[in-house]
Amino acid sequence: KMAVILPFEVDVYARRGFTVDYVGHPLMETVKSSLLKSDARKTFGLDENKITVGLLPGSRESEISRMLPEILRAAKMILQKKPDIQYVLPLADTLKEETVRTRIDAFGVPVKIVSGHTYDVIACCDLAIVTSGTATLETGLLGVPMIIIYKLSLLSAIIGRLFIRVSHIGLVNIIAGKTVVPELIQLDANAARISTEALTILTDQKRRKDILADLADLRSRMGEPGAARRAAQIACDMI
Repeated sequence: KMAVILPFEVDVYARRGFTVDYVGHPLMETVKSSLLKSDARKTFGLDENKITVGLLPGSRESEISRMLPEILRAAKMILQKKPDIQYVLPLADTLKEETVRTRIDAFGVPVKIVSGHTYDVIACCDLAIVTSGTATLETGLLGVPMIIIYKLSLLSAIIGRLFIRVSHIGLVNIIAGKTVVPELIQLDANAARISTEALTILTDQKRRKDILADLADLRSRMGEPGAARRAAQIACDMI
C-alpha cells in the first residue's frame, strides 16, 4: 500500500499494481502568507505601489552560479522596458547573503534581499522568476504567476535527453497536466526569453487572469492540510 503526496502519482503506481491513497501534500500546512501584500511590502522596505518581481535563483551554490546571472540579465532588460519595477530576492537559509549580494552588485541591478519570511516575500510579488524545484510548487500555492527556468551542465543535459521524456519539469505544470506557466530550459533559459515572458505576463491581463485561475485550481486539487495525519491513519489501519 502506498500513501502519495501528489495527485498524478495515484495513477502512476496504480497501473503497476499498488493500492494507492492520495493523502495530500505536506506543503499545504506550511505554505501561507501571514501578511497582506501591502503590509509585506512595507515590512520589507519595498514600494507598496510598484510592480514587484521576485527572483528565486535556487537554494544551492551551484544553482546560484548557474542561474542568477541569467536572471539578472533578464531583470536589467525588463527594467529598460518597465522602469517602475522593483525586485526582491527571498534568501534561502542555505546561502550567505554576502555571496548573493556580490553577484547582484556585479550586474548593477537594484534587488532587495530578504532573509527569512520566504512565503511572505513571494506572496507580495506580482510575478516570480523561479529556478525549477520545490519553490515552483510553493510559489504556485501562494497564487503568484511565475516563469520556471532551469539549466543543467552540458553533459547532464545530453544524458537527460537520452533517457528522460517528459512534457514538463515544473510541478505546477505536471500536476495541472498542461502548461500553466512558461518553462524555459537549457538554451531557452536566456535573458531575452525570460524578459519577454515576464513582460507578457505583466502586461497581458487575459494571460495573467488565466494563470491566476489555473493556480487557484491547483491549490484546490492539492487537498486539505493534514497529509501526515492521514498517512499515519493509513498505517494504523493496517496494523
